[in-house]
Amino acid sequence: MSGGKSAIIDVRQPGQPPDSDPYRLLLGHQGNVCALDVGSDTKKPWLVSGSWDASAMIWDVEKGEPVATLEGHEASVWAVLAYDQDTVITACADKSIRIFRRNGNLVKKFKGGDDVVRALCRLPASSAPAQFASAGNDGIIRLWTLEGAEIAQLHGHENFIYSLAALPNGELLSSSEDRTVRVWRATDCIQTITHPAISIWSVAANAETGDIVTGASDKIVRVFSKSEERHADAQTIKAFEESIKASSIPQQAMGEINKEQLPGPEFLTQKSGTKEGQVQMIREHNGSVTAHQWSSAASQWVNVGTVVDAAGSQAKQEYMGKQYDYVFDVDITEGAPPLKLPYNVSQNPWEAARKFIEDNELPLSYLDQVAQFITTNTQGVSLGQSGAQQPQTAAQDPYGSERRYRPGEGPAEPAARPKAIPQKEYLSIVSATFAPMTKKIEELNKQLVSSGQKGSSLNPQNIAELSSSIKMLEKSLAPSASSQSTENFDALVDIAVHISTQWPHSDKIPGLDLYRLLAAVSPSVVTSHDPIDIFATASALSAHDTPTHAPTAMLALRFYANIFKHATGRAYARSHLSDIIAATSRAITAFMNNRNVLSAAMTVAINYSVLLSREGTEGAHDAPGLVADVIKVLGSSQVVDSEVLYRGLIALGTLLSVQELKSGVETARVRDVCSRVEKTSKEPRIVNVAGEVRALL
Repeated sequence: MSGGKSAIIDVRQPGQPPDSDPYRLLLGHQGNVCALDVGSDTKKPWLVSGSWDASAMIWDVEKGEPVATLEGHEASVWAVLAYDQDTVITACADKSIRIFRRNGNLVKKFKGGDDVVRALCRLPASSAPAQFASAGNDGIIRLWTLEGAEIAQLHGHENFIYSLAALPNGELLSSSEDRTVRVWRATDCIQTITHPAISIWSVAANAETGDIVTGASDKIVRVFSKSEERHADAQTIKAFEESIKASSIPQQAMGEINKEQLPGPEFLTQKSGTKEGQVQMIREHNGSVTAHQWSSAASQWVNVGTVVDAAGSQAKQEYMGKQYDYVFDVDITEGAPPLKLPYNVSQNPWEAARKFIEDNELPLSYLDQVAQFITTNTQGVSLGQSGAQQPQTAAQDPYGSERRYRPGEGPAEPAARPKAIPQKEYLSIVSATFAPMTKKIEELNKQLVSSGQKGSSLNPQNIAELSSSIKMLEKSLAPSASSQSTENFDALVDIAVHISTQWPHSDKIPGLDLYRLLAAVSPSVVTSHDPIDIFATASALSAHDTPTHAPTAMLALRFYANIFKHATGRAYARSHLSDIIAATSRAITAFMNNRNVLSAAMTVAINYSVLLSREGTEGAHDAPGLVADVIKVLGSSQVVDSEVLYRGLIALGTLLSVQELKSGVETARVRDVCSRVEKTSKEPRIVNVAGEVRALL
């Protein structure tokens, strides 16, 4: 069973060929599926999943459908644990741990720490009274009872903890952003295994042998064993040790270092460490600084890397055919390859951050943090310099664990920042996983054929075109693609429309998803078909009926956001402004507590605000209704999601920059909603934009 960005859980039989159809596809989540655990009932398998959509779900695998939704989470559910036949535990980015019954009833909620809780693990009976463990961004492992009583804290990691597992002998394993896997006996760390990678995303244990398996950011899976007969040959082990020594650790990650006061290499033979994992820095004879970690098991110091002065490279780095002072790695999705962020010291960090966000179709909410990341990692570098003093080889990690950017982190905001209002560019929502979409359409089509519904199914020619056309679509939507696609997607548009209108309601989502992606690149979505009629037929979203299904309404709104990417689509959006605004308003009213629907609705509002500010409001008699809808969202106590609030403020501010729209707005009401947003979210980006909106009044 696997889950990911597609929001689909893919179930396969062991040994099933990779290109064969899944045993089951579980549909229900509205965001990335980031956690899975299987119940212990071998007669009737059940699964619990956690998602970025702030929910956990329990599934009947054989039936392929959810049997309960675990609600009440206020942020992403990062970890789930099927503790026993009737108990499910969840760990959430709202810093809480929740215990549910299998029927979905909440039993207990309690604070899991001072930061995001990312990992859970069932403890063996020998750990009593502790029954399970948790860990997260505060770097602390906590042991708990099912009543929510904290039994102990395990300290030692120096960064985020991503994964926990229990060995058959009762010892606990943990993996972290500090490049280590640690083995714990009771509350003591008895072994530290450093990796030549930025992060160790996952650790697992073989229940029979006690072997340890790790998955790291260098795309390598490693197996460690106490059994000598399973050890690698001496050459492989030496290569592993040498790769650790070759790692580069940025000085920022080690705090203030006074080289003159550091001991020399003789310290390593004269003094022992005081605890497992203790780090000691050494000033080598050539003036460099190396880091050494104490291994209690081996009773020796282990070289774990060289401390370098900064996070850049003396030589220019090439990216997409151009030379840059820096090419940073940016982790947006856990487990996925990092995105590349090129930067020259002559650039404005805010403009570089904005371009990075637009190129990769990322939320606007990341703007401040990306800019702060650039500023922090290029501090002290002036024009004429090309980064840091230490040259790096391509195989080395020039940033180390502390310099890796992740959304949500970052130092205090710089004093100077450009204005966010008015928004000048159209936004689109085109993130997708294309292979699962193709397979899902093919699977559902087979089911239609086998059930005797050939009249509704796609014909063999459609199926033959589907895979190659979707691959072309994926290339056209890639950040590196030209802004204007030259591919003809008319046939694929017809396929998407056919699925959206002719297939059973429960099977239409892949077609609607394909249709909204095509909206960003193919004018024929509005020239050969009428989208308003398509969505009404698909029971997705109309201007007259109250929508009842959030996923289809969300896809309809994303479609309307994406048509602004080309002139034909913008012309359609203008001529059908009344209908689209009415449909958006109905979706907002129906799904005021659904962040995905509201985020798409606010993106539609942003794009209309850009259109009206660029081309004027002549003939747009219903545009004031759009302002009212945005104010309604920003003023609702149900809406606390930061991305929805941020996009809403951007849309409102850009709309208010148009004099014809500003004149009919109640100034006091706008001040009230800005005040509510500032109280709801203390994020600097939101406070700043709210201030910009106030300044327009």
